[in-house]
Amino acid sequence: MNQSEKRLFLIQSLLKERPEYRDLSIPTEPESQRQLLRGLMNVRRPRRIGADFLKIQDKYLQGETSAKGIIDVADLMPAQPGLYLWQGDITTLKCDAIVNAANSGMTGCYIPNHRCIDNAIHTFAGVELRLACEELMEQQGFPEPVGQAKITPAFNLPCRYVLHTVGPVINGRVTKEDEELLASSYRSCLELAAENKLESVAFCCISTGVFHFPNEQAAEIAVRTVKEFLKKQTSVKKVIFNVFKDLDKVIYEKLL
Repeated sequence: MNQSEKRLFLIQSLLKERPEYRDLSIPTEPESQRQLLRGLMNVRRPRRIGADFLKIQDKYLQGETSAKGIIDVADLMPAQPGLYLWQGDITTLKCDAIVNAANSGMTGCYIPNHRCIDNAIHTFAGVELRLACEELMEQQGFPEPVGQAKITPAFNLPCRYVLHTVGPVINGRVTKEDEELLASSYRSCLELAAENKLESVAFCCISTGVFHFPNEQAAEIAVRTVKEFLKKQTSVKKVIFNVFKDLDKVIYEKLL
């Protein structure tokens, strides 16, 4: 199967799971098919699926990520000892763990083709990530508290693990508690990475964007918290601040 054939198989398999989609027509244009497949993955509830689907999904997603271009942390230059700044798509970064800005449900973003990092990570990891998160939450028995973190395999992403953390949502002015909770999100991820003997961790800009934490203030907390942690003797030796927007790149360049 080539990529087009794999994509069509995956779309048809997901459509068959939902009787209400029985008469939905599949577009012929490749990019429209990609959007449809992503949307179907986004709205799918966490549950098991057949081995044939997973085998083809895994080859397809790894092919899509490879086509985008995988960036190895070993090829990046540090801005300071142990600290890196990289602008790009975090789902293409090869390192020990990337950080996902999750919600308290922890099973990903269910809005079709939403442009948040939670949606992107779950899309390119594949459907097994949502199921792994669901199983963790069932064991826990309550929503994930703000400022804490969970670890899962990364499945089809080039990194080894995903660290999922829930950052504070800002409504109005930033409080001292908001600042402490954001610092806790960074610290919890680093502690979890150290517990699992990981060396390299890539952080997204937790709580900024739709969570409304001011970008500059969030970055200051991020850098301060990471620097404090790196003073400890743990397995974590490389921390990458991953930015997507030019605005955040400028902010981190000043701080680093």
